[in-house]
Amino acid sequence: MPETPLIRRATRADVPAIQSLLQEQASHHDETLQAGPEALERYGFGPFTLFHCLLAERGAEALGFALYYPDFSTLRGRPGIMLQDIFVRPAARGLGLGRTLLTEVIADARAWEAGFLTLMLDRHNASARAFYARHGFAPRGDYDLLILEGQGLTDLMAQEPG
Repeated sequence: MPETPLIRRATRADVPAIQSLLQEQASHHDETLQAGPEALERYGFGPFTLFHCLLAERGAEALGFALYYPDFSTLRGRPGIMLQDIFVRPAARGLGLGRTLLTEVIADARAWEAGFLTLMLDRHNASARAFYARHGFAPRGDYDLLILEGQGLTDLMAQEPG
């Protein structure tokens, strides 16, 4: 009988496994990672931690992960969780790891009194939409997430305040 998967908080030693999972997730979405493991080490396990990460594993094999950080809603007047990434390797799907990772993220965020969880979802991922709908997820208002980077960010940063 195979060993039961374990969910645990990732450590600096897990950076190669997290990077591998991120690469697999990016490839799955036809995207390219723009940073290597150094970014994970610096921002997740350095002196100023910007995210938390849970790792699902069986023995020494990484099966999936969830990467998240505190969020805050002025509308709700309370903190929440921004789930940046959640990914389970295809061979490990159907074991309940997605749901288990979600519940562990929520449990971990009790420390900052999280009252909601937000995530981004690929508009074309019907199976993920169905999974989240089964667990009660709904759109967060009529908002689209926007991003500013590259030259646009550089230009805005160069402007004088006021």
